[in-house]
Amino acid sequence: MFVETGERHHMPHIHVYYQEYIAVYGINPIELLAGELPRRQQRLVEAWMELYQAELLENWQYAQAGQPIHRMPPLQR
Repeated sequence: MFVETGERHHMPHIHVYYQEYIAVYGINPIELLAGELPRRQQRLVEAWMELYQAELLENWQYAQAGQPIHRMPPLQR
Protein backbone atom coordinates (compact mmCIF):
# COMPACT_ATOMS: atom_id res chain seq x y z
CA MET A 1 0.00 0.00 0.00
CA PHE A 2 1.38 3.36 -1.00
CA VAL A 3 0.35 6.71 0.40
CA GLU A 4 0.03 9.56 -2.07
CA THR A 5 0.51 13.07 -0.81
CA GLY A 6 -1.71 15.95 -1.77
CA GLU A 7 -5.43 15.70 -2.34
CA ARG A 8 -7.14 12.86 -0.47
CA HIS A 9 -8.66 10.02 -2.46
CA HIS A 10 -12.42 9.79 -2.27
CA MET A 11 -12.82 6.07 -1.59
CA PRO A 12 -10.71 3.28 -0.09
CA HIS A 13 -8.89 1.44 -2.87
CA ILE A 14 -5.67 -0.35 -3.77
CA HIS A 15 -3.55 -0.41 -6.91
CA VAL A 16 -2.50 -3.83 -8.21
CA TYR A 17 0.47 -4.37 -10.53
CA TYR A 18 1.09 -7.65 -12.36
CA GLN A 19 3.56 -7.77 -15.24
CA GLU A 20 2.29 -5.17 -17.73
CA TYR A 21 -1.18 -5.01 -16.12
CA ILE A 22 -2.44 -2.39 -13.70
CA ALA A 23 -5.77 -2.47 -11.87
CA VAL A 24 -7.46 -0.42 -9.18
CA TYR A 25 -9.81 -2.19 -6.75
CA GLY A 26 -12.26 -0.64 -4.32
CA ILE A 27 -11.94 -2.13 -0.85
CA ASN A 28 -15.55 -1.81 0.31
CA PRO A 29 -17.18 -3.14 -1.72
CA ILE A 30 -14.45 -5.21 -3.36
CA GLU A 31 -14.77 -4.32 -7.02
CA LEU A 32 -12.60 -3.58 -10.02
CA LEU A 33 -12.69 0.18 -10.53
CA ALA A 34 -10.21 0.61 -13.38
CA GLY A 35 -7.70 -1.30 -15.44
CA GLU A 36 -7.47 -5.03 -15.90
CA LEU A 37 -5.71 -8.20 -14.83
CA PRO A 38 -5.67 -11.69 -16.34
CA ARG A 39 -8.67 -13.66 -15.06
CA ARG A 40 -6.60 -15.95 -12.79
CA GLN A 41 -4.81 -13.04 -11.12
CA GLN A 42 -8.08 -11.14 -10.79
CA ARG A 43 -9.61 -14.06 -8.86
CA LEU A 44 -6.51 -14.32 -6.63
CA VAL A 45 -6.56 -10.60 -5.81
CA GLU A 46 -10.29 -10.63 -5.04
CA ALA A 47 -9.93 -13.70 -2.78
CA TRP A 48 -6.97 -12.09 -0.96
CA MET A 49 -8.94 -8.87 -0.51
CA GLU A 50 -11.88 -10.82 0.96
CA LEU A 51 -9.56 -12.46 3.49
CA TYR A 52 -7.97 -9.17 4.53
CA GLN A 53 -10.73 -6.64 3.86
CA ALA A 54 -10.86 -5.43 7.48
CA GLU A 55 -7.08 -4.99 7.59
CA LEU A 56 -7.08 -3.16 4.26
CA LEU A 57 -9.75 -0.75 5.53
CA GLU A 58 -7.82 -0.25 8.76
CA ASN A 59 -4.64 0.53 6.82
CA TRP A 60 -6.58 2.94 4.62
CA GLN A 61 -7.69 4.85 7.72
CA TYR A 62 -4.13 4.93 9.06
CA ALA A 63 -2.80 6.22 5.74
CA GLN A 64 -5.46 8.91 5.51
CA ALA A 65 -4.57 10.06 9.04
CA GLY A 66 -0.87 10.21 8.14
CA GLN A 67 -0.02 7.28 10.41
CA PRO A 68 2.19 4.31 9.51
CA ILE A 69 0.37 1.36 8.00
CA HIS A 70 0.76 -2.28 9.05
CA ARG A 71 2.39 -4.87 6.79
CA MET A 72 -0.05 -7.13 5.02
CA PRO A 73 0.49 -10.82 4.25
CA PRO A 74 1.54 -11.22 0.61
CA LEU A 75 -0.73 -12.57 -2.07
CA GLN A 76 0.18 -16.23 -2.55
CA ARG A 77 -0.89 -18.72 -5.17
